[in-house]
Amino acid sequence: MQTMSSPAPARSRGRIGWAALAPAAVYLAVRVVGVTVLGLMAAARGTTLLGELRSWDGAWMLAIAARGYEGVPPTLVDAFGRHTPETAYAFFPGYPAVVATVGLLTGGNLVAAALIVSVVAGVVAAYGLMRLVEALPPDLVSDRPRRVGLVLVALFAAAPMGVVLNMTYTEALFCALAVWALTAVLRRQWLLAGACAGAAGLVRPTASSLVLAVGLAGLVAAVRERTLRPALAALLAASGLLGYLGWVGWQTGSPTGWFAVQRRGWGSHFDGGASLTAFVARTVQGGHELYDVAVLLALVASVVLLGVAIRMRLPWPLLVYTAAVLVTVWASDGQIHSRIRMLVPAFPLLVPVAVGLARRRTGTAAAVLAAATVASAWFGGYSLTIWLYAI
Repeated sequence: MQTMSSPAPARSRGRIGWAALAPAAVYLAVRVVGVTVLGLMAAARGTTLLGELRSWDGAWMLAIAARGYEGVPPTLVDAFGRHTPETAYAFFPGYPAVVATVGLLTGGNLVAAALIVSVVAGVVAAYGLMRLVEALPPDLVSDRPRRVGLVLVALFAAAPMGVVLNMTYTEALFCALAVWALTAVLRRQWLLAGACAGAAGLVRPTASSLVLAVGLAGLVAAVRERTLRPALAALLAASGLLGYLGWVGWQTGSPTGWFAVQRRGWGSHFDGGASLTAFVARTVQGGHELYDVAVLLALVASVVLLGVAIRMRLPWPLLVYTAAVLVTVWASDGQIHSRIRMLVPAFPLLVPVAVGLARRRTGTAAAVLAAATVASAWFGGYSLTIWLYAI
């Protein structure tokens, strides 16, 4: 006689399946809204979604992936309209190298490969954020680490310039490596932390903040525990960044070659915040551009959230990393309107917000996250289709 199976195991399997897929589902849902709105705004302005997703620095990444540094076409120029044999050195090789590798699987279609890399890296970052929350002290996340983690994933995906997570840009790949490096530090998985930080050093210069955090944590642990592995992790963390800077130095004949390329090509150099102070003064006194106001608000929000994170007593490696990111963003000259995008890697700033929202009713948290998703989608579309300058 055939008996009916109990629905309990099926429900249990369903819950397990949702638990496994939830970070990816939340992240992708937010980003689908962003890409959809960008597509609609692009069509309204007479451009294409694909064209916007590979614009600005994305064109450099694709060119380097296709032809290497020596083959970048002269039509790609720096912020002052110049192109020299050294101009492309400003862009780190990690993302183009991964794109070129994935391109072998897409039949040489590097645009498709680049977009795949960004999407997959974003999902990897989402899972990393979940693990990062799990690694935080229990008193910070109360008894709801999973809820905090999912809210954090949504906030990360809905960052003001979250659109770059779907572009042929480095942010998604760098954030994936950074979040797993920091998670490994908190979990005392030193070799993983060093490997992720070392790889991040080949992706973008923001890795200097990650190298500092991982390196300090490794050295402190090595001294306290009198063991070699954390110290090796610190050395490994610095290998990618120092390796690329050293290679550019050898190519240019100067140990500071990369910094010279950045300054000549994009006016980017450490000025202690002088240019930012002047920008704030101009914006407060008579700024009328929406983007100027957005940059100012991002500055204020980043400083406030860092203060909240310190008051919450987030683990000190996270604070060191985040503070260093903010220093590199706000205390250097260069493209001031790129600063909102450059804040995307400062994801630990979102932890206090995620903790606060997770304590609210589900309806309240959902409403706030939905509003953030729509705002991010519109601002990303505005930045690429209406704003006239580089992001």
